[in-house]
Amino acid sequence: MATIRDVARAANVSVSTVSLFLSQPHRVSEATRERVSSAVDKLHYRPNGTARDLRTRRTNTIGVFLHNLSGPFYSELIAGVEEITDTLGLTTIVSGVSKNQLQGSLRLLREGRVDGAIILDPDIESRDLRRYASASLPVVVLDRGLSAALQSDYVTAVAADHQEGGYLAGRHLLDMGYSRFIFIAGPIDSEDSRLRHRGFFNALHEAGVDTMTVPVVHGDFKEKGGAQAMSALLNNGLAADAVFAANDEMALGVMQTLSLKNIRVPADIAVMGFDDIRLARYVSPSLSTIHQPMYELGRAAMTQLDRAMSGETRIPPVTLPTTLVVRESTASQQKKAGDNYYAAP
Repeated sequence: MATIRDVARAANVSVSTVSLFLSQPHRVSEATRERVSSAVDKLHYRPNGTARDLRTRRTNTIGVFLHNLSGPFYSELIAGVEEITDTLGLTTIVSGVSKNQLQGSLRLLREGRVDGAIILDPDIESRDLRRYASASLPVVVLDRGLSAALQSDYVTAVAADHQEGGYLAGRHLLDMGYSRFIFIAGPIDSEDSRLRHRGFFNALHEAGVDTMTVPVVHGDFKEKGGAQAMSALLNNGLAADAVFAANDEMALGVMQTLSLKNIRVPADIAVMGFDDIRLARYVSPSLSTIHQPMYELGRAAMTQLDRAMSGETRIPPVTLPTTLVVRESTASQQKKAGDNYYAAP
């Protein structure tokens, strides 16, 4: 088994440099990081950290690594995970992977301080997940497909059918008589947002809508981001009679901006979201959305992880269906040319 000294010799650096790379890689130059990382991979070196004395037993702990702990999506997801961990007698550690916490989260994975990991954060790169995933640390991803960068015996995936959900949103708005659309996407690096975008535009394309004329603005999956995106669209004079936001939080921000501008929903413009968070049914007007089975995603992810921790490998990914939820914000309009159509001044 390779030691830290073996890695240092292979990378032509000191042992202390390898140690610094393992604990605080951001403090090591990019060129040195590449050399040490290459040596670690080549030698299959895996530091044990504080788990050195746990070589023969498990920690009975699961790590759930999330991009943001503040959103309403995550509480239901975690509850689903914990329903399964409770029955298995496991402890769940939930980590919000902000930029400042990323290195600490990677260290938990690198040193094997948890028995398995559920990942919902694009900041944790696929190459790192593939590097750290093993028989003693299987990984379930919730925010990306099993691309070539993630091909491993010890990585599997769980997801909602985001593309079908986007398609359902587009089909619904078309069926309600809307014809001029805006799409407020999530972050550029979000696979979920890309799939919702694709499904939405597929529905529009089928109906003969020229999708090249449909404005697409990126937000941050937060209410403030949706409000800012809608404000920018209005200030630029873009016209629409329906807005599809890639998640409910941004849709609520859209509705907030429209209310401040005295633009009525849905009389002047319809608003559609995605996720079906609890608040969606209580705002006025209530928000039409695509229901993403958040609790069930958590349960499915932990069920997959339990299979992997029991020794199964190359477990096929699981995709859960999404469903249309129609509420007041997309009520059907009696449309005539020039009627009930909002054009920004």
